[in-house]
Amino acid sequence: MNTDTPLNVGVIGCGAIIAQYLANFRRLDSINLVAVADLDPARAQAVADSYDGVRALTVDDLLAADDVDLVLNLTIPAAHADIALRAIAAGKSVYGEKPLAATTAEAREVLDAAAAAGVVVGCAPDTVLGTGIQTARKAIDDGLIGSPVSATATMATPGHERWHPNPDFYYQPGGGPLLDMGPYYVSALVTLLGPVVSVVGAASHTRSERTIGSGPREGQKVPVDIDSHVTGVLVHASGALSTLFMSFDAVKTKSPNIEIHGETGSLIVPDPNYFDGDVQLFALGAEDWETLPVSAGYVDSGRGFGIADLATTPAGHEPRAGGQLAFHALEVMESVLESAKSGQSVAIKSTASRPAVVELTELSTPVRA
Repeated sequence: MNTDTPLNVGVIGCGAIIAQYLANFRRLDSINLVAVADLDPARAQAVADSYDGVRALTVDDLLAADDVDLVLNLTIPAAHADIALRAIAAGKSVYGEKPLAATTAEAREVLDAAAAAGVVVGCAPDTVLGTGIQTARKAIDDGLIGSPVSATATMATPGHERWHPNPDFYYQPGGGPLLDMGPYYVSALVTLLGPVVSVVGAASHTRSERTIGSGPREGQKVPVDIDSHVTGVLVHASGALSTLFMSFDAVKTKSPNIEIHGETGSLIVPDPNYFDGDVQLFALGAEDWETLPVSAGYVDSGRGFGIADLATTPAGHEPRAGGQLAFHALEVMESVLESAKSGQSVAIKSTASRPAVVELTELSTPVRA
């Protein structure tokens, strides 16, 4: 967009995740929050009451508002495509929580509509713009590990039902460990190593039901209708191979969240669900791991920095946390699950340019009311 004035943002969906966006919007001069909407008017009004200058509107009124340039879509995944398409039809750009849509078919419809309308699509996760992933990316670009050969990405938890009071979605189609947490890991791997050209997957599940461990439904059983353990191998266009391990069945792991191996060194990359964290290098011939200084990324960043980055992206250029990357990550994940069912390798039809490095940048300003 490359606007010289603050980007006017309207939010649809005022659930728990909005609190993180609100906290960061208060620190970002490039974003001006003007309106919020939710199916529950009381939730929208509560947000408006907590943030100076913000109006609580209906969804229809927010989409029609002349002073909303971009719609931040914080609805449930099943509604992502519908809200995005309505915003695009109203001539507004869109930034959504992950995933871009529930399926690649819906996501393609969103991207095609945006292209036809001349508006911009961005999508979480924007964790890839923080100092953790970006410092690792710069280390690779600077040749500190030589030519990348492989990567591993590991997420292991015994299941969200142990702490989540309503975990049903995680065990129904559209849920599962890969679609839940995979966007963080796949987006990071593409940012670090480039696009994926094919995948092979395998999957399993250990139980046909889960027991809720907290809240008013504690002790109730939840049926498991998806595979709760997924393994995949991603073949990058560069020739590097990434191995995914995403599990709701494993108790614990000591494996790094992401580890990148090159011809002359290995990198430990911090948790891609967060914006910062230490990057460690073990160079060929070294005696121990070395923690690298922070060298790239938005400092002290958080959810919403992807929108600030989008606001300064030159017209006609893809934002770093853009729709093309989100679509590519979604296709990779869908294809891993497809391969797990068919037992065959699946070619990836889409691609995504490896986003440019974020120079070490301070965006934060004093907190606004």
